[in-house]
Amino acid sequence: MPDDYNIDDQVLTTRLSTMIKWAEQQHAKLKHSVDGLITADNIVGNTVTAVERWAQRNSVFPALFGLACCAIEMMAAGGSHFDISRFGSEVFRASPRQADLMIVAGRVSWKMAPVLRQIYDQMAEPKWVIAMGACASSGGVFNNYAIVQGVDRIVPVDVYVPGCPPRPELLLNGIFLLQEKIGRGESARETALAAAAGAAV
Repeated sequence: MPDDYNIDDQVLTTRLSTMIKWAEQQHAKLKHSVDGLITADNIVGNTVTAVERWAQRNSVFPALFGLACCAIEMMAAGGSHFDISRFGSEVFRASPRQADLMIVAGRVSWKMAPVLRQIYDQMAEPKWVIAMGACASSGGVFNNYAIVQGVDRIVPVDVYVPGCPPRPELLLNGIFLLQEKIGRGESARETALAAAAGAAV
């Protein structure tokens, strides 16, 4: 045995070589896993898309747009008895740039239609629309020259909530239907854009 041999150096060398070998094995495993995920982008894509849709459907922020008696029922849905905040929609935004849902609550006159469209255009993408009540859906009892016979003539509507006025439970049901639609990745706006593009061709 040589004089300069030290048992501590031998132990240290053995430990280092074992650790380096273990690190190389872990690196190879990790590289294989990451390469597998990158090549199978459908797995990563579906996962990211699913998380994105989950976040969107559970945090829908409505814009304030109450026009008539339906707005009272919309306010009631935000109150403590019905508590719309349980479903992630408690933040009624006064600024359209912070909202992604427009609840058109009440009749829309032709004089108000450009304002409604401007607010819709200022909303953040992606955006959705609920027509709340018979007046917003079809003009209701106001079948005359001054009232828009359905807000879908101005903006694409995702969910129609019937009633005159609909109770807060119906509005909550409409929001549930919209959440299901968002979870499926559907949007009336995207459908309208695709139809317009198809008609142009």
